Amino acid sequence: MIETLPASNSAAAKDARKLLRPLRRDLLGLLRELIRVNTVAVPPNGNETPAQLVLRDFLLEKNVPAELYEIAFVTESRSRWRRKDRRYAGRKNLVARLPGSGRGKSLLLNGHMDTVPPGRSQWSASPWAGNLRKGRIYGLGSFDMKGGLVAQAGVICALKAAGLRPGGDLIFESVVDEEWGGGGGTLAARLRGDSADACVISEGTQLEIFRATRGGFVVDLIVKAGDPSAYFSQSEVLSPAIPVGRLLGWVDSWSKKRRKMKGLGAYAKFPDPAPVQVLAIESNRLDPEVPLSVPSEATLRLYFQFLPQEDVPAVITDIRHSLKKFEKSDPFFRRYPVKWKPLLGSPLLGHELPLEHPWSRCMIASVAAALGKAPVVTAAPYPCDAFLVHRGFGIPTLLFGPKGAGAHNPDEYVETESIIQTAESLLTAALEWCGG
Repeated sequence: MIETLPASNSAAAKDARKLLRPLRRDLLGLLRELIRVNTVAVPPNGNETPAQLVLRDFLLEKNVPAELYEIAFVTESRSRWRRKDRRYAGRKNLVARLPGSGRGKSLLLNGHMDTVPPGRSQWSASPWAGNLRKGRIYGLGSFDMKGGLVAQAGVICALKAAGLRPGGDLIFESVVDEEWGGGGGTLAARLRGDSADACVISEGTQLEIFRATRGGFVVDLIVKAGDPSAYFSQSEVLSPAIPVGRLLGWVDSWSKKRRKMKGLGAYAKFPDPAPVQVLAIESNRLDPEVPLSVPSEATLRLYFQFLPQEDVPAVITDIRHSLKKFEKSDPFFRRYPVKWKPLLGSPLLGHELPLEHPWSRCMIASVAAALGKAPVVTAAPYPCDAFLVHRGFGIPTLLFGPKGAGAHNPDEYVETESIIQTAESLLTAALEWCGG
């Protein structure tokens, strides 16, 4: 155990384990039920509400007041964070609240219900099976992030079952539209007025505390060249497929440049603090339904990530200037310039909470007490809604969630024991932060 922990943290951790023990079976059952509900979101739409109803009914059965609310009002908002390419009709957030006595600080537990599509790669079983094998629950969204949502639900259910009233408000919310850089559900919750003195988002973090997240920007580089009708003729057949190899060289130069950056703050020890990644390359298809032909179009999908301290618009401007310079240096691309098409609109930003912040100190001590060892405190290798909560609305935000693997890939899973450990850690932190 950690010898230097305050007695209050150790006592809170002991209480948390006791309060959550009766809920263990129910929480794991809830997770499997949520996985079995398809909550795939593909812009501009999403299918989260059926699972939100399952979660609401679970909370109501545990005597936790919970409500669903429409978020279509976001489309009328003038917020700089609003995505203009999303539809929200019929998509509902869930919120549950335990009012505090007014003698403590408030805490927000935030998570998202939407998932990405299962993809085209083969799963061992249905992505929505929710199978339990050797201490793991498999399924789409199990790790990203229904496992974390269930752990958060456990916190508010445990407090309600024990009849404990926190000193400050405890708010649990399950939002829509997080994937694909959305943020619409979290934005709706903040515009609606749900706020707190601190927030924890239970993305899968391997039971590590992430005090920072990266920014991110996805862009398609599209090249069109030649005339498809020239194929099977004596005319010269032009194709962007081979020149795109030189474009990849330009991408690689940016990858190397960004890798040489000095990481700052929470990213100081990351070997590649702000990576540049190729997400997809497409120039014709290998599908047997596509006839053998020379492609006249090629696309690179690139993912640029940014440190929390960076001026993201300025970096993107530098990237675009560099691309123009590359085009001018290459005879093919001088003739056939690259089309720059952002996939998600404006970029996501990063965020960072100092180690010495009271919420950081509270979480570190609470997780140490719950797990019996000092937690790893680091930074997320991805963007998420944290920047919106933290930078957009001034709520100090950390990430902490269960162990697992396979997010955005086949055979995604979450470790069952880590769900309970996440709930115990969060409940310990809630008892400490909110007070009695």
